[in-house]
Amino acid sequence: MLLVDFREDPTRVRQVVKERGYVAPVLLDQTGDVTGRQYGVWGPPTVYVIDRAGRLVGRAVGTRSWEGPVARDFLIALLADKPDP
Repeated sequence: MLLVDFREDPTRVRQVVKERGYVAPVLLDQTGDVTGRQYGVWGPPTVYVIDRAGRLVGRAVGTRSWEGPVARDFLIALLADKPDP
């Protein structure tokens, strides 16, 4: 899992990451060029779920809880799936 932040001050991003206890790597896109122009993400939070083969298998706009049994089962199944050779 990677977190991507765009168009925000890196110092503020580090502060929020620490406050919220995020453990996933956070990539910074200060200009918005990568997230906005290449991937069409303009309104955070947006979640893209990509499988091990690099295929987009899910997308959600807005906040989501990833702590419930449905989300947990989805992620476990995704991680267990073997990519095509």
